[in-house]
Amino acid sequence: MATLEISDLHVSVADSPILRGVNLTVKQGETHAIMGPNGSGKSTLAYSIAGHPKYTVTSGGVTLDGEDVLAMSVDERARAGLFLAMQYPVEIPGVSVSNFLRTAATAVRGEAPKLRLWVKEVKAAMAALDMDPTFADRNVNEGFSGGEKKRHEILQLELLRPKIAILDETDSGLDVDALRVVSAGVNRVHAAGTTGTLLITHYTRILRYITPDHVHVFIKGRIVDEGGPELADRLEVGGYERYGDGGVEVPTAAPERKPLPGTPGGAFAPMPNVGTLASGQGPGL
Repeated sequence: MATLEISDLHVSVADSPILRGVNLTVKQGETHAIMGPNGSGKSTLAYSIAGHPKYTVTSGGVTLDGEDVLAMSVDERARAGLFLAMQYPVEIPGVSVSNFLRTAATAVRGEAPKLRLWVKEVKAAMAALDMDPTFADRNVNEGFSGGEKKRHEILQLELLRPKIAILDETDSGLDVDALRVVSAGVNRVHAAGTTGTLLITHYTRILRYITPDHVHVFIKGRIVDEGGPELADRLEVGGYERYGDGGVEVPTAAPERKPLPGTPGGAFAPMPNVGTLASGQGPGL
């Protein structure tokens, strides 16, 4: 069983400490939601695991199936089975989506997919994400809307099928229809049982469509609370203020979760809102 193990991870940016001892284990087939306010270090965790040079690991470790992730280059991490869907995907002028996806799949799988089968696979994945077939001829993320960028990230996820997928605020900038489509893509990957998912978000709205096995509250660079889906419900009602400077939450009763008919992944109805990587270019990084 594929396992990502994060142990006492400390990370700095420009000599300023951001992560202050993160411990987390994500196993194949599990979905973990990391929730927290802006500036709490959630994206720092994602990019540190992926190997972004801006982030300096000062202590602690990250392993994937016992192998030292921090000793790997970015492309080695992708080949090992890590995937990052970015909050702000970058444009790659001159590289078509079709070429990008096949190059990435070749690198990850170790051999080029047979063209006829690959075209069929890509078309099916695009159709499931309500993407126009002509999308494959466009340059990667060039002129894409926010929703198109996020669908392209999930298209990569569905085609590459990594061991561990890190989704950094995949719900940001999506309208409700796009959110449903993107969430359904994540749920299809989860249903295969071969991918562990680390879902980073500010809000609970994506959790109406993707039900996590575990929820972790991230405050000031560390995990301060953990629980099941009911923890997300409490956050919907009470927000993050109760954690103050990273202290322990004062327990409150969670409102009842009601199934939302016709939605994928065992979704639940929204709660009341009271305040509301492997090619040279690197897929998803």
